Amino acid sequence: MLFYLIKRIISKIPILFGMTIIVFLILHLAPGDPVDMIVGPNVTPEVYQNIRTQLGLDKPLIVQYFKFLANIFQGNLGESILQGRPVLEIIKERIPVTFTLGITILIISFGLAIPAGIIAAINRNTWKDYLCMSGALLGMSMPTFWFGLLLLYFFAYKLRLFPISGYGTWKHLVLPALAMGLTDAAITARMVRSSMLEIIRQDYIRTARSKGLARQVIIYQHALKNALIPIITLLGMKIGWVLGGSVFLEVIFSRPGIGRLMINAIFARDYPVVQGAMLVLTTSIILGNMLADLLYAVIDPRIRFD
Repeated sequence: MLFYLIKRIISKIPILFGMTIIVFLILHLAPGDPVDMIVGPNVTPEVYQNIRTQLGLDKPLIVQYFKFLANIFQGNLGESILQGRPVLEIIKERIPVTFTLGITILIISFGLAIPAGIIAAINRNTWKDYLCMSGALLGMSMPTFWFGLLLLYFFAYKLRLFPISGYGTWKHLVLPALAMGLTDAAITARMVRSSMLEIIRQDYIRTARSKGLARQVIIYQHALKNALIPIITLLGMKIGWVLGGSVFLEVIFSRPGIGRLMINAIFARDYPVVQGAMLVLTTSIILGNMLADLLYAVIDPRIRFD
């Protein structure tokens, strides 16, 4: 297991390396200059050039990139151009906000999707199946940002049940978590149903029925375990994206998380902050996929890592 983990970590290094190159080039080749955000339009050319020199922006791109890369290996993501603070310190402040929202979204999504998918599969072509899948189709049809705005309008603006924006109490968490949790649950429920339908047609399920085993035992001890394999793959992907930063939700609900930090830094041309946030996003996606690989062996003992 340890050897497998080391091999997987080493295999992901080129991905992180390639991501840093792409993000660095996109940021530095895009129109705009971070110095303009600092000094404004009425600055003299001498002051403008002095600030560029202080920030190291006057050096060739290749030199700036390798300096950024060297800082990463030293555990240093640089300093924010606008705030003048270490990027790592800024990101650490935002991680709890995004992490709390991400975990809540996953609980809502899979907590609703797995029971709904099971009910739909074992009651195929009945009103229960049609009800669950109609709800899933409705959820898949609604973009997350649009659904979030609807929740804000009705439950925050009209009914005054929840705050419109901010962070701090459980009430600030409800609407953004529901906005993404419910739409994600719709996609996951359809996958659970499809996976369960495939499993309950297998010979060993018919054998279990012929032995007179209780329906609950067949479903939860025999069918569900094998049906969870593709669901774990989906979980690994969602862990990375959700914990990496729910950008639209954090912007719509004004939550001070990593996603909103990255969007603000892009508009401000704060290169070190954008690069640091993207590094966190990519790393979380990689870790989520690795966690899914490890869970395969827990669910299915036949899977071994060589």
